[in-house]
Parts: sequence; structure tokens; C-alpha cells
Amino acid sequence: MNIVTDVVLPIALAFIMFSLGLGLSINDFTRVFLKPKEFFIGFFSQLIVLPIVALILVYIWPLSPEIAIGVMILAAAPGGATSNILTSFAKGDVALSISLTAIISILSVITIPLILGISLSILGTNLSNEGISLLDIAFQMFLIVTIPVIIGMLLSKILNSFENVAKKISTVLFFLVLLGAILAERENVISYFAQSGLVTLLLNVLMMFIAFFISKTLIENVSQQRAITLECGLQNGTLAIVVANVFFDGGAYLIPAATYSLIMYATALPYIYYLRRN
Repeated sequence: MNIVTDVVLPIALAFIMFSLGLGLSINDFTRVFLKPKEFFIGFFSQLIVLPIVALILVYIWPLSPEIAIGVMILAAAPGGATSNILTSFAKGDVALSISLTAIISILSVITIPLILGISLSILGTNLSNEGISLLDIAFQMFLIVTIPVIIGMLLSKILNSFENVAKKISTVLFFLVLLGAILAERENVISYFAQSGLVTLLLNVLMMFIAFFISKTLIENVSQQRAITLECGLQNGTLAIVVANVFFDGGAYLIPAATYSLIMYATALPYIYYLRRN
């Protein structure tokens, strides 16, 4: 048993999701009924368009099977709490961003196994042949993602003063998970990054452009356009790394998530700077 992979990483993710729950309320879920069109556009862009774009890229790109699966794990992941913070910096609709993050994170117990099952079947990889069960993924996702978010929401009033501290701890945990993932593969990291760097950069940039144009075409409100663009460009890298480690034995599988977790800041921050200057 690898303690770091099997215990530390899931606990770190569970705490990150718990801290996300501390900042949520029932209003973040019911708000979608007030702005159903805007929410559905963001939901559709992230849960349907993003995996399709990723699937097309890995299908036509000469990638190793492990890197291709890693890209699909990343594409199946929801947005992270980082998207909410950067949406605020971009003067976007933070409420819409939070609602998208909250609901898609809760639904990830279903969407991640479903997206992985369909996409890997198209790529010619059967999860059952890898000794992986969709039900097992769903159950463990429920334990380390859904339950911590719910507990955080239930304790949000009691631990209101702890929320800011929890978010800072979560940020530290995110970078420790990212650093640990890179160090674990330090012997192959240059080779892996060379394989996955360009495809994850292209996925990130393409998805931000697509999300921007979809939202700009269908939504007039500029702040909502920005929220959807950033939500689709800032994936939960920690969750993707944990899925790659727990279910696919890490290695090359987690490198796309690690690469993307660095790249998304390199693209999102200049975009935010441009928005604030203009």
C-alpha cells in the first residue's frame, strides 16, 4: 500500500472539497432557477463541449495511451474553487461561477465515471480490462468529493470564521499535491511534460475560446461571459491527479493534470489582466 497515493492524496482532496463546502449555501444551488439559461450554457460547455474537444484532440494526436487517458481524466473533472477567485478578479459573475463549481462538483460522482467510460470506450480502452469498475470510481468519488462538500455546507455556520483559513490550507494542499505528483515522476517528468504540454495547452486555450464565443453568442451580460469562460478554462487539477493516482496507478496518467494545473494560470492570468485593462 502506498500511503501517499492511497491515503494522503484522497484526504487532501477531501479537505479541499470540505473547504469548498464551507463557502456554499443552498442559494448557490437554487440560484440556477433564477438564471437557468446562463447556468445551462456554462453546464453544457463544461460537461459536454469540453470532453468532446479533449476526445477529438487525443484521438488525432499521437499520444501514448496513458497520456491520452490522463487528458480525458482532466476533461472529466469539474472546475475548481480557483475559478471562483479568478472570476472575481476578472469582474465576472462570481455567483454563477460558484453555482457551476458547486453543482458540477456534486455531480462529478456520476459525470466523471460516465465521461471516462464513454471516452475510453471510443479510444478502444475498456475500463474493466484495466481492472477498474465504474461503480468503484463513483463510490470513492462520493466519499472524497460529495460527502466532504455536504459536511462543509452543514458546518458552514458553525465554522464560519474557519472558512478563510480552510481556503488558505486548501491552496497549500493543492500546490503540495501538484508538487508531489511531479516529484513522484521526476525521472520521467521532462519526457512526460514534453508529451502532454502542448496538447493540454491547446485544450486549455481552445476551450476558453469556445466557451467565450458560445457565451458571447447566447448571453448579453459580459460578467456572465467571463464567468463561463474561466469556469471552462480552470479545471480541478487536484481531483484529476487523485483520480489518476487512485484508479490508474499514477505515473504518466497524472501528468496531463499536473501540466494543465500550471498552464491554466499562464493563460487565465493574462486574460484577466487584459479584461481589467480594457
